[in-house]
Amino acid sequence: MKVIRNISEIVGILPEGVLRRQGPEMAETGVLKDAWLAVEDGRIKGFGPMGTEPEESAEVIDAEGGMVMPSFCDSHTHVVYAGSREGEFLDKIDGLGYEEIAARGGGILNSSDLLHRTSEEELYRQSMVRVREMMAKGSGAIEIKSGYGLNPEDELKMLRVIRRIRSSVPAIVKSTFLGAHAVGRGYSHEGYVQAVVDMIPEAAEYADFVDVFCDDGFFSPEDTERILTAGAKYGLRPKIHANELAVSGGVQVGVKHGALSVDHLERTTEAEIEALLGSATMPTMLPGSSFFLGLPYGRAKEFIGAGLGVALASDYNPGSSPSGDMRFVMALGCIRMRLTPVQALNAVTINGAYAMGISDITGSITPGKRADLILTHPGWTLTKIPYTYQTPFIRQVFLNGEIL
Repeated sequence: MKVIRNISEIVGILPEGVLRRQGPEMAETGVLKDAWLAVEDGRIKGFGPMGTEPEESAEVIDAEGGMVMPSFCDSHTHVVYAGSREGEFLDKIDGLGYEEIAARGGGILNSSDLLHRTSEEELYRQSMVRVREMMAKGSGAIEIKSGYGLNPEDELKMLRVIRRIRSSVPAIVKSTFLGAHAVGRGYSHEGYVQAVVDMIPEAAEYADFVDVFCDDGFFSPEDTERILTAGAKYGLRPKIHANELAVSGGVQVGVKHGALSVDHLERTTEAEIEALLGSATMPTMLPGSSFFLGLPYGRAKEFIGAGLGVALASDYNPGSSPSGDMRFVMALGCIRMRLTPVQALNAVTINGAYAMGISDITGSITPGKRADLILTHPGWTLTKIPYTYQTPFIRQVFLNGEIL
């Protein structure tokens, strides 16, 4: 058993059985000052005030006044990709928009071409560099999508790489089949939708979820419904890209099909809030994409005010959010979306875990959950993390109870 002693405060404490935070609960988190926390067999054994800690343990770690919090849960990433799209970065600087770059054959199709030319071994090697960086920055659970293959062979290559990453790292990794990310080269729109449906039986051998980019210029609600219906036959629960470029109807079709999350939500109306109320679907906003592309930020405050929960994720990808730093995502949540630090903490931990279907095992400081923890350097508070958002704050990351 490990015991971390002399913790200035533990934040992110939740009772057993709490799977997400919604509405006013978003502003609440359990806090314990001057504390210890015990880890045994990879799980949180218990915690309490100093002076009540277990007398005997195999290992004692002196936090020296550092803070302990849950590790980040990043529920939306595209980190399996090849090469770089830095040339498009120059296009963006010159004023070209997302749709213009895509219309010129760039964007997702550019990544698809690069991935096709990259061996599976090299794709794994490049992707692992990014995953290791994310873990070092505090992410203990990561969802990874396919979607740069855009043909059966290359989509399966991506899913095999995600499976290999899952077996290689101590973080929890969830896999999403996003064949419907864009229409693959050489296909008509209708032909590609059918091709995605045809890929599902084999993709389901690797993936946990199915996703569709339901947005203007990509896939319609009708396309989305067709793909989700096919995925459901093979046990794939939906996670939807929606309302990044336009109010697309993707939220509504996602809720109808029991989506675990609907993601992006840069452009929403009261109709989307109404559709989400009372559902099991987690609204997930991606402020890194808003930051990089100059898009509106999601209406997180209004969603919470209406009684909804919100998750924040990185959208780590080569074209619209080339960063997996969840601490920066948390900072954007506070600085640009006007969330309080506690609301932002819940959005990047327990609600992110919920959006991956794993909030019963990680995402909070709860006895029995995985010991996925961040131990800060001395002197840090929850508010200081998004406030001084570039100053290094992590002393150690624990994943499944082991120091990374």
